[in-house]
Formats: sequence, C-alpha cells, structure tokens
Amino acid sequence: MFSFFKKKNSPAPEALSPVTTPDVVPTPAEGRSEWLGRLRSGLRKTSQQLGHVFTAGRIDEALYEELESALLMSDSGVKATQHILAQVRLRVKQTRSNEASSVRGFVIEAFTALLQPLEKSLNVDQAHPTVIMMTGVNGAGKTTSIGKLTRHLSDAGASVLLAAGDTFRAAAREQLDVWAGRNQVDIVSQDGGDPAAVSYDAVKAGIARRKDVVLIDTAGRLPTQTHLMDELKKIKRVIQKAEGSAPHEVLLVIDGNTGQNALAQVKAFDDALGLTGLIVTKLDGTAKGGVLAAIAMERPIPVYFIGVGETMHDLRDFNASEFAHAIFG
Repeated sequence: MFSFFKKKNSPAPEALSPVTTPDVVPTPAEGRSEWLGRLRSGLRKTSQQLGHVFTAGRIDEALYEELESALLMSDSGVKATQHILAQVRLRVKQTRSNEASSVRGFVIEAFTALLQPLEKSLNVDQAHPTVIMMTGVNGAGKTTSIGKLTRHLSDAGASVLLAAGDTFRAAAREQLDVWAGRNQVDIVSQDGGDPAAVSYDAVKAGIARRKDVVLIDTAGRLPTQTHLMDELKKIKRVIQKAEGSAPHEVLLVIDGNTGQNALAQVKAFDDALGLTGLIVTKLDGTAKGGVLAAIAMERPIPVYFIGVGETMHDLRDFNASEFAHAIFG
C-alpha cells in the first residue's frame, strides 16, 4: 500500500501514481524483506507470548483459553479478543481441523481481516496546501514523526512547510528546526508565541508560498487535562479561520508501547478533534502490537504509518497482513 501524492500542475487528474522512491518505499526484494524483518523483531514480545499456543497437539478448549489469555496479554482488548476467537472457532469448524498448528493461520486471517479497514493512504492532494495538524501526548514521538513524514513527502516530490506550534517547549522548536534543516524545508516559528497564532501564520504562509503541505506541530497533551485539550480545539478553530477547509488531516501519534492506554488516547483525541489518521511509533522490541486490534474494533481510525526505528526513513505505510504475520507468523 502506498501513499499517493500528485503535485500541482499534473497533466491529468487520473495521473496519480504510487510513491516509489527508494528512500520511501523499499524494493520488493531485499528492501522489503529487510523492513519486514525489523517489524518482526519489533513485535517479538507478542510473537513469543503467542508462539507457544500453536505448539499444542490438538485443538481443544484448553488451547482456546491459552489463545484468549495470550491475545489479552498482547493488549488486543476484550472485544477484539472475543471477535478473533469467534472467527477462529468458525474456521476450525468449517475446515474440520484438529491440529493446533492450523490455528496460527486462522488467527492471522482473523487478525488481518480485523485490521484491514485501518489500511488507508495519506492523500496530500486534497487541497493546496493540504494542512495536517499533528497531535499526541508528550513522549509519543510526535515531533520526530513530523520530521520523518516531512522526508517521506519531500522524497515524493511535495513541497512542505513546517509550523513549530509547540511553543511551550523550547526543545520542541529546536528539534523541529533541526528536522527542517535536514529535510531542507521552510519552517514558521516564534519564540514563546501563541500556538494558534503560529498555526495561523503557517497556513497563510503555506498559501502565499504555494506549498503542497503544511505540517503543524502542537504541544504534547494529556487527554485527561481539559484545559490542554481545549487549547488544541482553539488551534483547530484558528486554522479554519486561516483556510476554511483546513485542517484537512488531524493525525494522532501514539507510542506502540503504551498498550490499552493508546486506545484511551485515540478515543479522547478523536472526541475532541475528529481524528483522520494515526501514526504508531516505537515498535522496537517492547511493543505488544495487539492494541491495533482493539482500536480497529472500537475506534477504527486509519493507521497511515508505523515506525520501527529512529532514522528518517523508518516511517512506513501500514499493511494489515504484514503486521499480522509479524505478530503471529
């Protein structure tokens, strides 16, 4: 699955083509297998917990109980776990399988089908510029993800403008400025300025400079603190004043290590802002991964990208089948 980008002045509306730059999407052979290897390594905590379930001799109730416990331990949540178990039981009945080894394939099928609706490409041809508002709690990797997404879009041919809207934390502005330098893109920032004002100026600058994308960083917010969430709502309203149809995307960055708390964050930010997509970071060996099943079951917001490392090219398109195989394969 690719993220599609069409530059202004394309010769024909139908001339959309997938991003295939080597730095963004790995080659089908070596690059892809290398990426999948890192993804499997990143999700090994869950795969190890689940692996022993499929080594039992025959399919019986004890196996289903073990599978249920393993799925819950992977942060899949009660609803998603019950759904997956029901699908596995159905497939066992349909195929009249007796061997526990066959259950692995049925689990992968059910997990993939559950996550499939989350597959969606980020479309940055919605407007010129397409305004993307980035949100997330402190420590989720939001600013780093903005830098990686900037490289992803720049490599695809998009002109990007960054907005340092996290004015409460000097380090955030400095970090974003470093990413702007690395990616050779423009940045709008103010020392100690109002986040909403910075966002407004950035959108206006993006329009004036004919940029393709404006990426707006916002301060890390705990969804339980109402006054902080109200500040995000204010930023969104001010962005709309700068450009009536904006923001065109509201993305939440979640840490893959936070388990069921990630689902709580998705619900809270979605209720406050109306999320259009997710970026899942830090799938680096301690993440369980099952929380995506819980999100798919209870708040199926598209997962545009997942991140497995810290380099600029570690942000990749989410693929449900690859993700399921990395956990259970």
